[in-house]
Amino acid sequence: MAFFWRWWNEQSDDVRETVKELVNDGRLEFISGGWCMNDEGITHYNSIIDQHSLGAEFLRDQFGECARPKIGWQIDPFGHSREVASLFAQMGFDGLFFGRVDYQDYQHRTMTKTMEMVWKGSANLNRESWLFTGVLPRVYEPPDSICFDQFCNDQPVMDDSSLHDYNVPERVQAFINAAHDQARGYATNHIIMTMGSDFQYEYASVWFKNLDKLIKYVNAQQVNGSDVNVFYSTPSCYLYALNKAGLTWPSKTDDFFPIAQNPHGFWTGYFTSRAALKRYERYSNNILQATRQLNALSEINLRSSIFHLSEAMSVAQHHDAVSGTEKQHVADDYAQRLSQGIDIAADVINSSYAKLLPKESGLAPPLVQFLCHYSNISECLPIEGQIRFTLTLWNPTIHPVTYYAHVPAIMQYSIRDPTGNIVPSEFLPIPNITKNIPGRTSSANYQHIFKTSLPALGFNTYYFEMIHDEKIEKKKVMMTQNETCTLENEHLRIEFDDQGNLHQITNLEKGIATSFTTQGFYWYTGFPGNNSRSEFQASGAYFFRPLMPDPQPVSTMRSITCTKTETVQSALIIFNNWASQEVNLFQGSAAVEFEWTIGPIPIDDYIGKEIIVRYDTDIQSKSTYYTDANGREVLERKVDYRPTWNYTVNENISGNYYPISSRIWIKDEQRQLTVLTDRSEGGGSIHDGSIEIMVHRRLLYDDNEGVGEPLNETAFGTGLVVRGKHFLILEPPENSALIHRVGAQQLFMNPIATYALPQNSYADYESLYRQTWSALSDSMPLNVHLLTFDQLGPKQFLIRIEHYFELNEDEIYSQPVQIDLQDLFKSLGTITDLIELTLGANLPLSQLHRLDWMTNNNESSHVETTQQTHLKDTMVMLNPMQIKTFQVTL
Repeated sequence: MAFFWRWWNEQSDDVRETVKELVNDGRLEFISGGWCMNDEGITHYNSIIDQHSLGAEFLRDQFGECARPKIGWQIDPFGHSREVASLFAQMGFDGLFFGRVDYQDYQHRTMTKTMEMVWKGSANLNRESWLFTGVLPRVYEPPDSICFDQFCNDQPVMDDSSLHDYNVPERVQAFINAAHDQARGYATNHIIMTMGSDFQYEYASVWFKNLDKLIKYVNAQQVNGSDVNVFYSTPSCYLYALNKAGLTWPSKTDDFFPIAQNPHGFWTGYFTSRAALKRYERYSNNILQATRQLNALSEINLRSSIFHLSEAMSVAQHHDAVSGTEKQHVADDYAQRLSQGIDIAADVINSSYAKLLPKESGLAPPLVQFLCHYSNISECLPIEGQIRFTLTLWNPTIHPVTYYAHVPAIMQYSIRDPTGNIVPSEFLPIPNITKNIPGRTSSANYQHIFKTSLPALGFNTYYFEMIHDEKIEKKKVMMTQNETCTLENEHLRIEFDDQGNLHQITNLEKGIATSFTTQGFYWYTGFPGNNSRSEFQASGAYFFRPLMPDPQPVSTMRSITCTKTETVQSALIIFNNWASQEVNLFQGSAAVEFEWTIGPIPIDDYIGKEIIVRYDTDIQSKSTYYTDANGREVLERKVDYRPTWNYTVNENISGNYYPISSRIWIKDEQRQLTVLTDRSEGGGSIHDGSIEIMVHRRLLYDDNEGVGEPLNETAFGTGLVVRGKHFLILEPPENSALIHRVGAQQLFMNPIATYALPQNSYADYESLYRQTWSALSDSMPLNVHLLTFDQLGPKQFLIRIEHYFELNEDEIYSQPVQIDLQDLFKSLGTITDLIELTLGANLPLSQLHRLDWMTNNNESSHVETTQQTHLKDTMVMLNPMQIKTFQVTL
C-alpha cells in the first residue's frame, strides 16, 4: 500500500471516484493489503501485524468493506513462515499464494500435484490458523516466450494475415503448450498464470494489447478441440474456483525454510545481512510501541504524529529492507526514515510526560525529555558534565520488570530512586574496546550500572547529582587479568580458564551443568563465485555459501579481564582487535548476557568473511534443534532433513541454517541450552551439542540476485562495527519455557530510557514531579502480553492481548488464562463499548466468514465465529498462543 498511498495522495477527486467505482465493481482488487510485502524469515510478528494493520486501515477508510483484502500475496520473499500463515488466517484471509520454494520441493510438488494445500499455521490454534496455500508456477513470471514489455525480446502477436510476420498460430500454440505444461503440477483444471515481472508494465498498453489478442485467438481454438479457456482474473476469483471444485487437499504442518534456488544457492545469508539495520529496526519498534502506549495513557491524541514512525517501520518490513538485501544507499534511506520517525515520536513522548510527570497540572515547568540512541556504545553527549540530570525508564510490558541501567559518565553521581533513597550503583571503567569504536565521540570513561525495579506499564525516574571527590564512597571492585575467572550469582555459575575459554555453566538451583568444548568466534570464507553456474554460486546478501565447511577461529589467542562487584560480575574476552565479548552475570538473573562486538572485519587479504559465534557443549542433542518463527511458536529442526520430501544434501552448512528471530535451543533429557537474540540472525546446530549463530558478514562478491553490489558495509572510513547481545539460559527442559518466554518478551519490549536536565534541587524536583507511576493497579497474569495499545481517537482505543506460551510448554503458564480488559483502562475510565476484531483490526470478528476447505484426511477448516458484535463482558479468556484484538470505547 505504501506506493499506492503516495499515488492516491496526488490524485484528483475525479480519479479517486473512478478508482472507487472499479473497486466496488470488483474490477480492481487489493490483495494482501499490507503497507509492503513483508519478509517472512526475519520479521517479528508484532511488526508484521502492525504493517498489515496500517494498510488495512487505509483501505477501509478510503474504500470500505469492498476493498478488504482476502488473499495473501507473498510472491517474492525468500522462504515462507508457518507463523505468517497463521497470522494471515487470523486476519481473515481465505488463501495465500507465493512464488519461491526450494527447487527440490518444487520438483516433488509438481510430480505429485501438490502445489496447492491446506497449511496448518499453528500447533496451538487449530483451525483458526489454517490457510489454503498455493505455490505459483513460475515464481511471479509469465511462461517462456510470453513477455510483452518494452525490454522483452519475445515476439508480439501479429494478427494481420496479409503481412509476412503473421504469427498467430505459433503464438497461440506456445500459449496452449505453456498452459498444459503448467497444469501438470496442479490438481484441478483451473490454473493461475501470472503476467509481468520485475521492472515491467513500464509500457502496459503493449502487454494488454497482446494479451487481448492471445485471449481471443486461444479461445477460438476450442472449436478445433482445444481444452484451454483463458480470461482475465484475480487471485480471489481463482481461489473461489478452487473452492467450488469440491476437492480434498493435502495438508502441511512445517514451514518453507530454508529454501535453495539451486544446489549451491541457499537463501540463508539474508538471515544475518546488515546486522546493524536489523537491530535498529527492533530498537525503532521498541520506541514505537512505547510511544503508542504513552500517547494513549496520557490521552493527548497525537496519533497522527506517531504515523511517521509507524509508516517507516512498516516500510522496513519489506522483503528487501530489514532483510538486508538492498543497495547501501537504499539501506541508508530506510535507516534515515526510521530516524526521522523516532525524532517525531520523541516529541510525542515529551508531550506525554509533560502530562504524566507533574504532580499538579500547571505548577511544574515542563522538562524536555530526550533519547540517547548511542547508549549501546556508552555515549550520551547531552548529559556529559551535567551537575544533575534525570533518567526516566518506561516499562512497556504489563508486568513489573527488573532492569539493569547503564549510564555513561565523566564523573561519579549519586542516584536517587523514586522514594528518594540512594541507589546502590557500580561506577566502572568503560572498556577500551568500547571507547575505540569508530564514530564514538563521547568523553565518558566510566559508566554507572544499577538495578531498577520498574512498575508494570509505567515509569520510574532516577535523579542523578554529581558527587564531589571528598564525598565519593569507594566500593569494592575485584579485577583480575588472564587468571581463572568464575562468575556466580544465586542462580548460575560461569567458569573460564586463564586463557578466556568458557569451560562450564552450572545452574545452581537445578543442579545441572553443561561443559563447553569451545565457545567463541569463527569465520567462514564467503564463496568467491561468478554465478555463471550453480557450482560457481557466490555468497552474497541473499545467499550464504561458505567456501569450506570448517570455519576458522578468529584468533588462536585471547585475553580475559574478570571484574566482580555486588551488582554485576563480568568477563571481558578479547579475541583480536576486531572481535570481543563481554560476559555479564547480573545479581538475581537466571540468564547470562554475552555482549559481542565484531568489526571492522578485515578484508585486506581480499577474502570476504562471515562471522559466527559457536557454543559447543556436551549436550546430547541428537542432530535436533529448535528455532522460533517470527518470535512466536517454535519448530523442531533436524540436520540434513526436510519433513516433506527426500532431501538431497549439497550444502551441509548453509542448508542447515534457519532464521532465528528471537531464540534457538538444543536439549537432551536433563538440560536445555537456549540462546535469546536481540535481533534476527541466522544459525543452526551443525554438530551435536553445538549452537552456531552468524552475527556479521562482510563480502566481496555479489550473488547475482538483484542487489548488484557486494555486501561490504563501512562507516567512519572503515568496516562497519556491529554490537549485539545473546542471552544464554540453562534449565531443565520442563522449566525452560518460563525463562525464555518471559526473557524474550522483555528483551523485545525493553524499557525506554529518556533523560532530562532539571535545574531544581532534588527537594524541589520531588515536590513538583511524580517519580513513579503505573497505569495498572492490579498485576496481570504472567503469560499475557499487551501487544498493541493505540489511541484511535478521543475515548477510543485499539488493543491486542495475547497468551504467549505454547501448549504443553509449562505446567502452569501453558493453561488458558482469563483477563479483565477493564484492568488496562483503570487510569483512563470505564469501558462502555467493546468490539472484538480480526487480527488486522479491519472487521468485527462476528462478520468474518472464510471459505471452508477439506483436507485429504477429511478434516474441515470450518471455524464457528461469535455472532455478538458488541461484547457486554470485559472478561476475556485466552488460550495458548491466542491473540485477541479489540476496539475499546470509554
